[in-house]
Amino acid sequence: MNQDWTVIDGLQYSAWSREIFEQMHEGGLTCVHVTIAYHENTRETLTRIGEWNQRFESMPELIRPVYEPSDIALAKAEGRIGIIFGAQNCSPIEDEIRLVEVMRRLGLMIMQLTYNNQSLLACGCYEDEDSGLTRFGKQVIKEMNRVGMVIDMSHSAERSTLEAIDYSERPVIVSHANPSHFHPALRNKSNKVIDAIAANEGILGFSLYPFHLKNGPKCTLDDFCDMVVWTAERMGIDRIGLGSDLCQSQPTTVLEWMRNGRWSKTMDYGEGSSSNSGWPDSLSWFGDNRDFPGIADALSKRGFSDGELSQIMGGNWVSLLNRAATPASPFLQHP
Repeated sequence: MNQDWTVIDGLQYSAWSREIFEQMHEGGLTCVHVTIAYHENTRETLTRIGEWNQRFESMPELIRPVYEPSDIALAKAEGRIGIIFGAQNCSPIEDEIRLVEVMRRLGLMIMQLTYNNQSLLACGCYEDEDSGLTRFGKQVIKEMNRVGMVIDMSHSAERSTLEAIDYSERPVIVSHANPSHFHPALRNKSNKVIDAIAANEGILGFSLYPFHLKNGPKCTLDDFCDMVVWTAERMGIDRIGLGSDLCQSQPTTVLEWMRNGRWSKTMDYGEGSSSNSGWPDSLSWFGDNRDFPGIADALSKRGFSDGELSQIMGGNWVSLLNRAATPASPFLQHP
């Protein structure tokens, strides 16, 4: 893998440790979008941010925060891993639109409008009926556009996703999902959605979570490359990246929190099958952050040029964040 590339993973929620950050360095990563909230309310999200601040303090030689897109280049120059804060739900803002700006000032650069369920903003992909954007959702999209908080529709249902793309004045992302053309998981996206993301000049981050891939944990690297080639041809090379959804070393209790939050007393099986009640087996070719070079090598063998691989492995994320995560008002920028 070319050492000059800026390599970005568009989504992880691992059990953060010095070992994992060192593996990121070994794998050539420049930056990673980390989940700081699933169902956490405002107060709980502040604690998650505080925990990350403590990591920055205790491991300054390994990691640094990314408050603005320009910080990614600084992370690359410093030889540290840049950390982008993201939320996989709108729970950190609760029901108060003013908290969008507050959270952006604290470093929250990306937020999903929904997780799997109906939220105050839109509908999640596991609901039977997709009601689309709510009135509050439309207001929040305008505010996210204003403050430079990226709209992520990874877990949202189809109508909600299409309406968000149509309503937003900035590019919208799907940070971690795959085309349903290759695997019909509820979380994967239809051709209509990926075409809309492409037209919106957003980005689709390919998920490496086995339940989102053809043949699950038995998905081969060739199968994955087939998907990348097909999607690049459909969306354009500028509109694709990686969003591994890696949850390395996390216990089952974390999976239960993701799926159940506080809303269910019984296990929500996600894709609708009780066989998905635990973590899937790892892919043979992707187990941790040290395996990113193998993906680049395999894509190279499929005919992607060095320049195209530079885009897929991270350059497209840099471009997207520069266009969607820069505050519209200078006073919002961090000093």
